[in-house]
Amino acid sequence: MSGGGGGSGPLPYSMRDVDGRGAYNNAKFRHRSRLKMASQALFTNSSKYQCGKFTVGKFLSLLMVSGVIYLLVHKSSDGFVSGELHEKVGNTHTKKDFPKIRTFWRKPPRLPPRLPPNEIYRNNSLLLQSPQSEWTLRQKKVKEAFEHAWSGYRNYAMGYDELMPLTRRGIDGLGGLGATVVDSLDTAIIMGADDVVSEASKWIEDNLMKKLSEKGQVNLFETTIRVLGGLLSAYHLSGGDKARGDSGIPMTSKRANPERLLEVSKDLADRLLLAFTSSPTAIPLSDVVLRDRTAHAAPDGLSSTSEATTLQLEYSYLSTISGDPKYDLEAMKVLEHMRTLPTVEGLVPIYINPSSGQFSGENIRLGSRGDSYYEYLLKVWVQQERYRDTSLKYLFEMYTEAMKGVKHLLVRKTIPNGLVFVGELPYGRNSGFSPKMDHLVCFLPGTLALGATKGITKKKALENHLLTAEDIDNLQLAEDLAKTCVEMYFVTSTGLAPEIAYFHIEGNSEGGPDGGNKSSQYVNDIIIKPLDRHNLLRPETVESLFVLYRITEDPKYREWGWQIFQAFEKYTRVDSGGYTSLDDVTSLPPPRRDKMETFFLGETLKYLYLLFGESNILPLDKYVFNTEAHPLPIIQSAQQISHSIVMQSDMLILEY
Repeated sequence: MSGGGGGSGPLPYSMRDVDGRGAYNNAKFRHRSRLKMASQALFTNSSKYQCGKFTVGKFLSLLMVSGVIYLLVHKSSDGFVSGELHEKVGNTHTKKDFPKIRTFWRKPPRLPPRLPPNEIYRNNSLLLQSPQSEWTLRQKKVKEAFEHAWSGYRNYAMGYDELMPLTRRGIDGLGGLGATVVDSLDTAIIMGADDVVSEASKWIEDNLMKKLSEKGQVNLFETTIRVLGGLLSAYHLSGGDKARGDSGIPMTSKRANPERLLEVSKDLADRLLLAFTSSPTAIPLSDVVLRDRTAHAAPDGLSSTSEATTLQLEYSYLSTISGDPKYDLEAMKVLEHMRTLPTVEGLVPIYINPSSGQFSGENIRLGSRGDSYYEYLLKVWVQQERYRDTSLKYLFEMYTEAMKGVKHLLVRKTIPNGLVFVGELPYGRNSGFSPKMDHLVCFLPGTLALGATKGITKKKALENHLLTAEDIDNLQLAEDLAKTCVEMYFVTSTGLAPEIAYFHIEGNSEGGPDGGNKSSQYVNDIIIKPLDRHNLLRPETVESLFVLYRITEDPKYREWGWQIFQAFEKYTRVDSGGYTSLDDVTSLPPPRRDKMETFFLGETLKYLYLLFGESNILPLDKYVFNTEAHPLPIIQSAQQISHSIVMQSDMLILEY
């Protein structure tokens, strides 16, 4: 049922056009005409008799017949025809008792029937389903896109990490653990895509444990956020920790086997833990050989700062549900160590050496290799609600200092139109400023908004006097940056953003080609260089639109998200299944790059689906999303943890 349509049969009377004077006046005219005709017939018959022979008895008979006709006419309009109404709600007496009269006197009522409110709500069949929400329909389109993406992967690349949709084959670029399967599972659960849930969970149950024992080198960071994060989120959403009710996702939707997901999660985490325990410092090594249970550093000996510090949400939650503190302890050592290192107004270089535990170089940016360090300072603090004001308070303080540093050192405005963006310091604070911003930086608006209200709406936070002046300032910066991120899409010929953009600023001679959309107001503010024109189906902008819509409740974020989704549909959809990255978003038609990243299913489509949905699904004051968009529950109290551990212990005892 869609578009405001109801079931078969006449409309309920409360929905008819009875006060438009059309059908109603025609019916009233027919009533009067029939009454007049009946009266004339009686009068004609009686006129055959002479007036002198018209006795009192005949007069009374005429009067009685006229009365019966009158009652039939008015009873029909008020009662018999409304038998249609009673028939719809199961009252068949009218149909059985007055079939002939009802058929003969079939007329619409003069007034809509008036039912008490409780009767209306009790008899749902009386009410037409309200026209399906425009956003519900758009959300359905996103689900269809997800299923189309999955169909391409399932048909041509099942079990591989990623789909190459143009050549219709799979590729292992993330260690060969079927990353797309695991990255997609919680998205399918959230969307109620039951067939995908069945296919993905079956593949995991049948294959992933074996792959862990056979595969070679994987990156600690990528495997943690995509595979471990995906397993843990699916575990929770499948009822593993008995807290799925907070998610707002219907319990009737298909789910995976949580016991098996936890078993695989622990096996994977035990292998990845070697990256922590094999390092001479608190900074983990970058790579793990799964089958050998060994770990080693990258060829240059360095780790990305973001990769080393974006692991804690997953391992902390695993400790919570397994009852084993070792995962949390190892991961939290990293942030405790970061607390001791020098910063530039809270900002840090993008490389760190696991051998020395010290930063390498002075390159400061919030794009690649730096981004999620700042994200997890806030999100780990948010996740561990019971420790926010005690042992983990330092994380929020580090986050707050870093955001002040961003505003002081990295935020600039473009000319001629004043777009707000975040640039880079490639050689540290004492060198030149670069007006370059990766699309990856577009995570920041959502993070700033989350940090300001802690997940509740701006309206509620204001009503309860929970926002400081700095919170309000950060919210404004979040909205300004979100607009810039969106304009990076709208300034191009395709309506899709490049991987990297540069910006015109006062006193900087940076030049280059524009995005191709000459009708954009900001075509002269944004520069897109030839090597930066590709689009990888990234999620960061729609992630921030989702968070900002939830917090500000401003519908423009939904509209922007819809425009972005339409551009993905128009230019990246592959008819045979899947979606493809693009080589150049500034030209039409855009050259295609044969790759569908796992995060398109795990993040981009998930955030779009949630953006167009109800705010009670995965509420931001109950859930925190890891950097791969896998939602994990906020750990609210020690009692909750104890309860989860006890439940898990009981489950394991029963299993044995």
